[in-house]
Amino acid sequence: MPKGKSGGGGGGAKGGKGKGGASADADGGAKGKGKGGGSATVKVRHILCEKHAKCMEAMEKLQAGQKFNEVAAQYSEDKARQGGDLGWMTRGSMVGPFQEAAFALQPSTTANPSYTNPPVKTKFGYHIIMIEGKK
Repeated sequence: MPKGKSGGGGGGAKGGKGKGGASADADGGAKGKGKGGGSATVKVRHILCEKHAKCMEAMEKLQAGQKFNEVAAQYSEDKARQGGDLGWMTRGSMVGPFQEAAFALQPSTTANPSYTNPPVKTKFGYHIIMIEGKK
């Protein structure tokens, strides 16, 4: 039992939620399961770059109107080179900052993407994230 009670202090440090304080932890949990209309999975695409400068180059291409999947194929440094498609991902399967950003986005298309700006920093590097669907 004491573990559960002390988990509040440890919860802020895990998953990058510490920045938002205690209310962000409570909010994040409520959105995941308590809210009837909340989505549990998102169809995610991203562009991952180790260096911030390279990620900003990719961002410039997107802002100039290039399709998200084309920019991902050119700039992303992981399996997302196949157009950035990570497929359907469930809440809890992504690192904290990435997950928060993904679930905050509205679905869009690769031709007219709605993406994270500025890029999201995780232990893997810098991500430009977009989602194509929620369910």
